[in-house]
Amino acid sequence: MNIFDLAAGTQGPAQAEAALCSRKACRSEASWQLLWNNPKIHTPDRRKHWLACDDHRESLGAFLSARGFLRDSLPL
Repeated sequence: MNIFDLAAGTQGPAQAEAALCSRKACRSEASWQLLWNNPKIHTPDRRKHWLACDDHRESLGAFLSARGFLRDSLPL
């Protein structure tokens, strides 16, 4: 299962797999997706995805915001 399956709500054979937080060494299940892009290298409509658990949503979002990269934060 990939992030796009989870975001679209589709079910596949790997449904039992949990999406994990993108924070280094965190093995918690993600409940948020942080949508971002680097305007120096990405087109304005491009969105990259980081997944975040409830505990790391704020810190990952702050990291992206400080660089001007964060575009949106959505529940997973």
